[in-house]
Amino acid sequence: MSYHVNENGYYGEFGGAYIPEMLYPNVEELKQRYLEIMAAPEFQEEFNQLLKDYVGRPSPLYYATRLSEKYQTNIYLKREDLNHTGAHKVNNTIGQILMAKRLGKKRIIAETGAGQHGVATATVCALMGMECIVYMGAIDISRQAPNVARMKMLGAEVRPALSGSKTLKDATNEAIRDWINNPEDTHYIIGSVVGPHPYPDMVARFQSIISEEIKMQLLEKEGTEFPNYVIACVGGGSNAAGAFYHFLDNEKVGLIAVEAAGKGIESGESAATSALGKTGIIHGSKTLLMQTPDGQITEPYSISAGLDYPGVGPLHAHLFCSGRGEFVSITDDQAMKAGMELCQLEGIIPAIESAHALAVFGKKKFKKSDIVVLNLSGRGDKDLSTYINYFNL
Repeated sequence: MSYHVNENGYYGEFGGAYIPEMLYPNVEELKQRYLEIMAAPEFQEEFNQLLKDYVGRPSPLYYATRLSEKYQTNIYLKREDLNHTGAHKVNNTIGQILMAKRLGKKRIIAETGAGQHGVATATVCALMGMECIVYMGAIDISRQAPNVARMKMLGAEVRPALSGSKTLKDATNEAIRDWINNPEDTHYIIGSVVGPHPYPDMVARFQSIISEEIKMQLLEKEGTEFPNYVIACVGGGSNAAGAFYHFLDNEKVGLIAVEAAGKGIESGESAATSALGKTGIIHGSKTLLMQTPDGQITEPYSISAGLDYPGVGPLHAHLFCSGRGEFVSITDDQAMKAGMELCQLEGIIPAIESAHALAVFGKKKFKKSDIVVLNLSGRGDKDLSTYINYFNL
């Protein structure tokens, strides 16, 4: 079975491009040209140079000694939190801004939840001198104030989404509306492996630098390119897609995707799409989606602003339904405790999204000889107020 996208834009039964007619020219142009542009030597050269000199790649693969001792296994942390802008998101925004330049687009729009993708988009627009508009849910704007300030400092306009739950889903709706109204000069930088084909594949390819580096770094440290397990949190799923990418076809490597159970899977306040989702269409792709029996999208909830998406990227829907990926749901409380544990055992303050992945060690037993790589997708500065309120610091 293949876990990569096919020529029609599907992963198994999931994916495709379900889009309004107005967007067809944009999406079609991207679909026809993205692979050829990405393969061009001058694109590769510019992309890799920026990843090295601007982002600071390769990000370290760090052996977490005290965490490994506690859980009696070998835990490596892939330090995406050390990238410029503080998360994995910048790998994709650099790739997409170079793509937009080559497609002749002058104006960039994006959606953001936690604000990390918004910051990463604003960053590359400043770098390339392009107009930048970021749509963000009004609730996320209030709970992620430092990231909103960063975007404004970088010259972006932050537009609040005031409909629905006023979070990521609604910000995405607003961005798509903007794109429909400005198809000629605008490129939409989607921040995750969601949306119409070719976005899920394109974003996964830009993020695949993560697993490419893991293989080289593990070979140097352990004498093998292949860990026993790779763990990553999943909202839409771009950091997980990047961490899994070069291991998809090697079934000896266990892939563990960690979703936000919020206040509990059955609590009605959750974002655990694999446990609660049914097949549906959201933001241009067919995937697993939390919805009511009559097909209305259910409002997701998570303490983490980056994981409260009601769906999951089509690659992850395929990994779940095919059994290739093991999906684990982690509650707010489990995630917050795991985040604090990393602070106090390793001196690293993780993003609350990444803390969900860390909580797997409290739920699943690994062998003493296992090599477990966890993708630490972002750093926790943006979440300090949430940590302060939760732990009464």
